[in-house]
Order: sequence, then C-alpha cells, then structure tokens
Amino acid sequence: MKTIKHQNTTWIDFEDPQTDDITYLQENFNIHPLAIEELITPTYQPKVVRYENCLFFSIHIPLFDTEHRTTYPGELDIILTRDHLITSHKQNIYQLDTFFDELERSEGKRRLNMHETSMHLLYRIIEILLNSCFPKLNHISEKLDHIESQVFAGMEKEMVFEISVLKRDILNFRRTLKPQRAIIESIIKDEHDYVPDDLRFYFQDLIGTNIRLWNILESQKETIEALEATNNSLLSNKLDLTMKVLTIFSAVMLPMTAYSNMLAMSAHIPFGDSPYAFWIHVSFMVIISLTTITVFKVKKWL
Repeated sequence: MKTIKHQNTTWIDFEDPQTDDITYLQENFNIHPLAIEELITPTYQPKVVRYENCLFFSIHIPLFDTEHRTTYPGELDIILTRDHLITSHKQNIYQLDTFFDELERSEGKRRLNMHETSMHLLYRIIEILLNSCFPKLNHISEKLDHIESQVFAGMEKEMVFEISVLKRDILNFRRTLKPQRAIIESIIKDEHDYVPDDLRFYFQDLIGTNIRLWNILESQKETIEALEATNNSLLSNKLDLTMKVLTIFSAVMLPMTAYSNMLAMSAHIPFGDSPYAFWIHVSFMVIISLTTITVFKVKKWL
C-alpha cells in the first residue's frame, strides 16, 4: 500500500491487494462493503457504480506482454470519495507508478494535481493513461512499416507469422480501448455529486482523446488487413509460379521418359550397333524436348 496526501486530497494505491489491505479499508473508511469487495473481484467489462458514499470505477488499461508480444487489458479499480482516491491493480501499471512517484518527490506537482478534489486527481490519472497509448500506437506503426518493407522485399513467407502477431496485438488493443469511452461519457452524463461542473469540459476532452486513439487503431487495422491480403496474394503467386515450373518440367520430361522406356522394351535397339548410338538417342530426346517446348510456346502456356 502506498499513500500520498496534499491538503484535503489523499491517494491510496494498492498493487495486488491482500486480505490485510481490505481489512485496513474496512476499519478506516466508511465505504460500502460491495465497493470494497469489487477491489478483489476481477471484472471483464469496465463499469461505473454509484454507492451511497462513494463511486466505484473499473477501467482497463492496454498493457503489453513482451513474452507473447501482444496487448492485454490491465484492470484498474477505483473508489472515489470526496477526499480520497483509492486505486487497486493486480498488474504493475508503469505510468501510474511513475505519476505516484513524481507526486511523492515534488511538492509542486502535488500542489498542481492534488490541490482541488479527488475527482480532479482522477481526471489527471485517466489523462495520463490515455496519453500513454500514443507511444504504443507509434510502435505498432513502426512494425507496420517494417512488415510492409519486408513483404515487398521477397520475405512473404517469413511475414505470415509477424502479420498474425501484429494483427492480434491491434485487435486486443481495440477490444481494450473501446469500452473505456462509455465510462468517461457516464461521468459527464450522470449527475454525480463528486464531479464538479468545471471538470465536465475536461472529461469531454478525454473523450476526444479516446476518439483519436480509436481512429488511429482503425487505420492500423485496415493497414494490417491490406498487408495480409497483399502478402497472401504474393505468396500465392509464388506458389503458382513454382507449380507452373514443376508442371512444365514434368511435361517436358514425359516424352523423353516414354521414349527411353520404349527403347528398354525393344529387343533390338535402333542404331544399337553404331558406336554413336548413345548420342543419337540423346539427340532424339533433345529434339522431342525442343518440340514440346515449342508447342507450349505456340499455345502460350509458357
């Protein structure tokens, strides 16, 4: 548990809360029991619940799993009272920890971000978390540029897996980000006692940030799908060309094979007594092959 206080605003942060942490909240705060229970209960959909003396938020932050190379939703549970902001998360959220450390070290940052109400502090946290998505999307754009260059450099087969990994990353990012807009909108639309009127405009700006992120994701989704289609087309074309070469090779070799088999079945091989018999039959095979190739070209099969 980490705690920081400035004037009338206190921020308490729990990472992977345990039984002792829940007991501490129950003994020291007049918070609805269901709100406290929500802190240790995983939620798969973001939500806002209004209790008698607090607001409960559950939002999901796009986090990146470096081992599996994909985005996953990191749950952040929030209990908001008039003077307290209580946050809880099982995963480490780097941006949240960094902001908390900055407030601890700097009196100026505490005065700037915590001098009004706990809702003002919550706005600042959500703003930081949303803005942290832009560098992640820039990284996805760099991957898209790399894949595009490799696709047109003849690395289609190697890019099949890379395209699938990046496509999964984008889809997971979209699935995490989209529902958060409804949470911000509910803060503005519903008449919450803890939401000052001057903050509604700022939360409206957060909706605009969410829309910009969503538009970038839409563009990246369309780009990766177009690259996937292009890569599959080039790969299919290469496969068709390979099959065509093998088919032509087999067609050219077939008359020569039939000719050699006919000679093997003959009791008396033509020109068998000639010292140049081998080269004579090789010449016949070459002529047969050239004739076959000529027929293919006349038919425009080559």
